[in-house]
Amino acid sequence: MSAISEKLQNKVKDKTAKIGIIGMGYVGIPLGLEFANKGFAVLGFDKDNNKIDSINAGKQIMKHIKKGNMRNFISNGGSATNDFSKISDMDCIIICVPTPLDIHEQPDMSYVEDASNKISENLREGQLIVLESTTYPGTTNELVKPILEQSNLSAGTDFFLAYSPEREDPGNKDFSVSKIPKVMGGYTDECLQMTSVLYKNIVSETVEVSSMETAESTKLMENIFRAVNIAMVNELKLVLSRMDINIWEVIEAAKTKPFGFMPFYPGPGMGGHCIPIDPFYLSWKAKEYNTEAKFIELAGEINRKMVENIAHRVGKALNDDAKSVRDSKIMILGVAYKKDIDDMRESPALSIRKLLKFKGANVSYHDPYVTNIDKEKSLELNVETIEKQDAIIITTDHSNVDYQLIGKHAKLIIDTRNVMANIKTPNARILRA
Repeated sequence: MSAISEKLQNKVKDKTAKIGIIGMGYVGIPLGLEFANKGFAVLGFDKDNNKIDSINAGKQIMKHIKKGNMRNFISNGGSATNDFSKISDMDCIIICVPTPLDIHEQPDMSYVEDASNKISENLREGQLIVLESTTYPGTTNELVKPILEQSNLSAGTDFFLAYSPEREDPGNKDFSVSKIPKVMGGYTDECLQMTSVLYKNIVSETVEVSSMETAESTKLMENIFRAVNIAMVNELKLVLSRMDINIWEVIEAAKTKPFGFMPFYPGPGMGGHCIPIDPFYLSWKAKEYNTEAKFIELAGEINRKMVENIAHRVGKALNDDAKSVRDSKIMILGVAYKKDIDDMRESPALSIRKLLKFKGANVSYHDPYVTNIDKEKSLELNVETIEKQDAIIITTDHSNVDYQLIGKHAKLIIDTRNVMANIKTPNARILRA
């Protein structure tokens, strides 16, 4: 063990190490809360001044994270800043910035590059740098490392470098950060060891792999697995609906098999920052090696088409009622990409909303977690509002919605989540889509 490694490990073990987190979003905040709860001084870095002010005031900025947790973060010594020069004061720096796709479905690494440059400008000997953002294999070694070494310090010698993918599932009460095994790969064995020592403070299990590229690929495999299987069940839904077969009943029957089957559920498309986007990192990288990722491309195509299918089903259903989409009053029920959170990233509901507006519909929405979209407010869900709608599309199955009330007073419900299956004797005409 080198002298700088021993020094940093001792600081981590006695919890005097300062933790810096770049990007205080859906990944960075839960991570910061865990470190602060374990007794570490945590400083979050972000460019959003409003977010920084809210964090430092202990305000709730994500509805699935309780206000009390944010107050505890501050009382435990946590804070946020836009002063990136304070990176030099940190002992361990974790990058949790977005990695979106550009309009050509190619990885946009600008946030990672910017964070790496900020670190490089303030890098000092003995620091640990960990990239958590989901990305293509080779990012940490081929992109982040060269930028950091512009500081004239060398990875593995002067500072430690590793990749450890975030596996956060916002709103999942069963699997918080501490309960999810932490995969990690280091630039050197010593880098890996240092990373493991750090994360063992906040997780129950660490999974050490042979390289940073292996760790990067692990996260992609997880999300590709979900994307492909969701596409498969979405395609089956389209096929079986033509045969007048209930896909939800089929899934319930199939999952009684105690082995060899894992249930996935159809929906109006795929949302969230990870599953609709991450698989294309590998698809893009594969081209560099003169090969293809056909399953990834096909899954993306199928899942994107679900939005058009929903809009088509709405139009057909209204036509059966002697109405057209144009000038019809349509409510989108749920605009978050999944239940019981306020995260709208890549939400198919937004695409459905946009498409129906393009077709001339008067589109409104209700979401208990999202108060406004583009200055349009979420409508109150009451009898008067429901009865005014020509159609209601259930796109997100939030738990705190009165589906019984909707079933009693709505005219037409297009149910993409099968939530109305449990409603007894609804008055509305209900279509699964």
